[in-house]
Amino acid sequence: MEITARDAAIYPQPGTSVPNQWRFSPDGAWLTYLDSPQLTLEQRLYAYHLSTGERRCLFDPSRGDEDEATLSLEERLRRERTRTRAVGVTHYTWAQHAPKLLIPFAGEILVLDGDLSTPRKVATNGHGPVLDPQFAPDGSSIAYVQGSEIWVVATNGGAPQQVTYGARESGKTHGLAEYIAQEEMGRTQGFWWSPDGAWLAFTEVDENHIPIYRIVHQGKDTVGASAQEDHRYPFAGAQNARVRLGVVRSNGQECNWMDLGDDEDVYLARVAWWPDGRLVAQIENRAQTELRLVAFDPTTGAPTPLLTETNATWINLHDMLYPLADGGFIWASERTGYMHLYRYDAGGHLMKSITQGEWMVDEVHCVDQARGLVYFSSTMAHPLERQLYVVNIEGGEIARLSEGAGFHSAVFDGEGRYYVDIAEDLDLTPTVMLRSTQNHGVLRELPRTRDPRIEDFALTPPETRAFQSRDGVTLYAAVYRPATERFGIGPYPVVVSVYGGPHAQRVTRSWALTADMRAQYLRSLGFLVMKVDNRGSARRGLAFEGAIKGHLGALEVRDQVDGVQWLVDEGLADPERVGIVGWSYGGYMAAMCLAQAPETFKAAVAGAPVTHWDGYDTHYTERYMGMPEDNAEGYSASSVMAHASHIEGALLLVHGLIDENVHFRHTARLINALIRAGKPYDLLLFPDERHMPRGLEDRVYMESRIRDFFAAIL
Repeated sequence: MEITARDAAIYPQPGTSVPNQWRFSPDGAWLTYLDSPQLTLEQRLYAYHLSTGERRCLFDPSRGDEDEATLSLEERLRRERTRTRAVGVTHYTWAQHAPKLLIPFAGEILVLDGDLSTPRKVATNGHGPVLDPQFAPDGSSIAYVQGSEIWVVATNGGAPQQVTYGARESGKTHGLAEYIAQEEMGRTQGFWWSPDGAWLAFTEVDENHIPIYRIVHQGKDTVGASAQEDHRYPFAGAQNARVRLGVVRSNGQECNWMDLGDDEDVYLARVAWWPDGRLVAQIENRAQTELRLVAFDPTTGAPTPLLTETNATWINLHDMLYPLADGGFIWASERTGYMHLYRYDAGGHLMKSITQGEWMVDEVHCVDQARGLVYFSSTMAHPLERQLYVVNIEGGEIARLSEGAGFHSAVFDGEGRYYVDIAEDLDLTPTVMLRSTQNHGVLRELPRTRDPRIEDFALTPPETRAFQSRDGVTLYAAVYRPATERFGIGPYPVVVSVYGGPHAQRVTRSWALTADMRAQYLRSLGFLVMKVDNRGSARRGLAFEGAIKGHLGALEVRDQVDGVQWLVDEGLADPERVGIVGWSYGGYMAAMCLAQAPETFKAAVAGAPVTHWDGYDTHYTERYMGMPEDNAEGYSASSVMAHASHIEGALLLVHGLIDENVHFRHTARLINALIRAGKPYDLLLFPDERHMPRGLEDRVYMESRIRDFFAAIL
């Protein structure tokens, strides 16, 4: 079946509608998960009984649409931060020590009790949408944020009780993660229950001192307050939100503030309660070269330092901190240049390294303290793969659990007996297996709906290839060749699909690479599509990623040019017909490639591009570029506008007008530079889209325009 522009725009892509958010019930009897049997974005909540094999739908929203318009602005913005496309049930949690399920839905709270029969609504105070509801560990209460304050309500009903005060009146928030934490730090929560349910740790966020950045909905039929949004956006070099960490009794009767140190210009990166009652936080300095792990006495706020991590390049935040029964903990660090696991005692003294080598630990899935085992995934087998391993908590020999090449994800039960293994490869759609940690054999394949589009489109996986940059660094590429029976053996017109930024890796042995329908669509039209993970991208070690420090958009461009030259040398690329397309950092890269390498790239589609780093946010930008006043030359040279006069090829700029992440201001500033330089450009705007285009018809139109743009020029 021929691929169309609509096929390229539809989500989920073929074979990617996979049961997700697998979780074991506290008693180990059930596996719960989200799935869409219709293979749409609308998800339902299911349970699978491990003994009987019974499959039960626990909650079906039955909305019959994929419209987010009914959600509150707060929820829509939270979905942007987490890049959530799914609708219906998008999140749920088990109580830690009780057979109860919590389902946030449509701004309300639903609860399923032990029999998992019928969801019931828990009444709240009605003061706006309910945000981030969370069970107390024993499931007896639920805390949530409403009207900028934290409330607690008994799970079985009753009047909600307000436990924090003063935020709304002062223009602050209690219990919500600030923009930077959600967008850049991977911290979506703003409050945390203590293990005994007696306390709630929470953040107080003050953004009053950050100037308002107003976004007007220019495509609306009305004007006024309903057609505009005011955001407190922390631009690079400017002030951040002021964040305090408090601890309040869950009945609201006592509140203590934790001593985060004398420096107020820091990031509260992570917060967690440990089983022994200590509140532990990760505090990162503004320069992101130092991170302190600190334990607090919740009754006094007194800090006890546990460790300090430093790195001259930068510190990549992670979630690999695991407390142990003896008061010690497992911690991950890139101190050797690669992310590895280390064991510390209760006082924060390093005892030993658990893993080591020139490869990266990706995630710790389970720490089985009874048997002294750590289960993790890593790049140990190959930089393009993610395999599962187990190692003794004392270190030593590492055993591989996963089978075959490809990409594996895992979810373990609470006791380390079973795990769900989600395996995929370039030619293997994700399969979900239940395995035992005792012998690692497959107990059963877990249910999922087969996607008929896989057979309909007969997608050919791209080739993954390695080549050398001009200075001898190994880079990896994915190559989507056109069908030789239709388009010959080449050379072909080429479209480079680029992201190129840090914290991302696009070339992996995963089905998602094969299911990239824009790449497959362009391939079906006779274009060779290539992706290259240039230096600066993730999962290759800190030296590889950190090579771009202080000057973005230079080394990355050279690596992309070297990728094109490699294709030319292989006889696959027509050097006179090369284009490039990207979004966000990829949009920045597309514009920079056209501006800095016009001899290589003849056309570029730059979607939502960052065009000057002084217009992006603090935590992301300063990690790689430092403060603007300390690196003025780097900021200037890393701007697209500095190179706009060198553009020779065709440029299509694409942007959503209500993008609150990469503001349309970026594209507008570039347009001014293009006008001053007398350079032509094409412009494609979407008045109702944010950073991630969501409207199907908008996406279909965009894919059609991108197709026509490259077809006319290449």
